[in-house]
Amino acid sequence: MQYRTGCGGEALSALGFGCMRLTRRGTGYDRKKAEREIMLAVKGGVNYFDTAWAYAGNEALLGQILEENQIRNRIYLATKLPHYLIRTSAGIESTFQGELKRLRTDYIDYYLIHMLNDELAWEKLKKKGIEDWIAEKKASGQIHHIGFSYHGSSAEFRNVVDAYDWDFCQIQYNYMDENSQAGRAGLAYAHEKGLPVIIMEPLRGGRLTGMLPAEAKRCVEKSGRSAAEWGLRWLYDQSEVTVVLSGMNSVDMVAENIRIASGSAPGCMTEKDRAFIKILKRAIARNVKVGCTGCGYCMPCPKHIDIPGTFRCYNEAFSEGKGRARREYLQTTAMRSVTSSASQCVKCGKCEKSCPQHLPVRRYLSDASKVLETPFYRAAKAVVHLGRFY
Repeated sequence: MQYRTGCGGEALSALGFGCMRLTRRGTGYDRKKAEREIMLAVKGGVNYFDTAWAYAGNEALLGQILEENQIRNRIYLATKLPHYLIRTSAGIESTFQGELKRLRTDYIDYYLIHMLNDELAWEKLKKKGIEDWIAEKKASGQIHHIGFSYHGSSAEFRNVVDAYDWDFCQIQYNYMDENSQAGRAGLAYAHEKGLPVIIMEPLRGGRLTGMLPAEAKRCVEKSGRSAAEWGLRWLYDQSEVTVVLSGMNSVDMVAENIRIASGSAPGCMTEKDRAFIKILKRAIARNVKVGCTGCGYCMPCPKHIDIPGTFRCYNEAFSEGKGRARREYLQTTAMRSVTSSASQCVKCGKCEKSCPQHLPVRRYLSDASKVLETPFYRAAKAVVHLGRFY
């Protein structure tokens, strides 16, 4: 196993175990199956395990497995505060204590503010006393390192990084998201600030493996490597990446990912490899509806619309499936203090004057709104607007 430097010089396995995707059975999890997968990972050198309050039943499952196999002191444990459900200072503490109880531990190594997508959300947490609370928890040893996970726009990422003296951060990043969400620029900025960066969605929840378009699958089949290996090696090649989380849910997947991580250090990609990734990206992008490069020249929008983010989700709806695209669009545009939905467009035309691709942005925003803003989306946005999540 390759190891990279985490907070305080800790040696973190390049491959982390994202527990969200452990196999479910009915209303719960297949505990025995999960235990086999987790123990194989630990045996293979994986020492970073990620869960969250929001993954129903996941913390309790992981806590039971860690306790019964007496491996808590062999791993670094990460979980998350669902700030979008916190209404009072007391709510922060009670939520955290509930997590400790479910995880059967008295400390969290890497604690994250979950989906901290803009600076305004942080300002609201500050009013609830989050800074003093973090200081007290770190002083007591109940939290070793504090960070945040991010699903917001590229433009807002720096503001969140600079809003507090974070120890680390977690971003969605893969070869198809190189210029969206935090993106490569955000990765570089966090690294420049000295933050270890944990990567989530390295294979877009399987969309860059088993759910590839036919042309992309043919490219991979001829390459001599699996789709997963291409996606993971692309990340491991970058020295700014600390841990790559994989949502592993089979022993075969665990074994393959350990093999890939063990042989993939920074600089592992050749120029030929990088050229292949470009070919693969083009094959995946054949079905895109909008030729947006994510450059951001159209921003900021006077109505706060995340134009590049909207077009990315709109394209995903046709290249990777509407279900995932709509979930991501909900996360990145509605679950924030100032919503950034395509339907907020007033057709002022400012974006089109700045677009180097000369795209009909207003028309595309209207098209995207019809596909992405379902009745469920509008209901969720209304709840956020009423302040019930903040």
